Amino acid sequence: MKRGTTRRNPWQDHYSRQAKKDRYPARSVYKLEEIQQKHNLIRKGDKILDLGCSPGSWLLYAAKLTGDKGRVIGIDLKPVKMQVAPNLEVITGDVFEIKAESLGNDFNVVLSDMAPATTGHKAVDAARSAGLCEAALAIAQSVLLPGGSFVCKIFQGPDFNQFLDSVRTGFKSQKIFKPRSSRKASKEIYIIGLGFKK
Repeated sequence: MKRGTTRRNPWQDHYSRQAKKDRYPARSVYKLEEIQQKHNLIRKGDKILDLGCSPGSWLLYAAKLTGDKGRVIGIDLKPVKMQVAPNLEVITGDVFEIKAESLGNDFNVVLSDMAPATTGHKAVDAARSAGLCEAALAIAQSVLLPGGSFVCKIFQGPDFNQFLDSVRTGFKSQKIFKPRSSRKASKEIYIIGLGFKK
């Protein structure tokens, strides 16, 4: 008689278990939490735009930080299935097709945790990631208030420095940040723009 074996999910880790305990849909929330702890970007009453918001962890965390008087709008190709808070709105759509002017121009922070559907080919994945980042930056430049902030995930590759220069041009300062909660094998890194120059 064979012994019953329990298969462990290779993607399960401390952060995945913590997310479930804290009632967040994904472990990615702890990346934003680390960014927030270091740079204090999101404040009570702020208006936040979250690009690539599914499954909703960043939305929930941002909504908690902004409070009842704040507003958080999320956009993603995939519908967000969780129950949203009263100060939250989710738009199902493509960032390459969204008309930024329809969103308004009074956002304090634009967040982008967007990632392409990966192919396993590093150069292709990095190029696709850079394309998403450029779309996110273009939206941020349309909707941010002067002095606003921008957080964007990018896969490290040949376009990294060029994108960093683009952020440098539009913001008073920029930071490169690799959260502890990112998986060790991941090529992702976050570029943070501070002090948007309208």
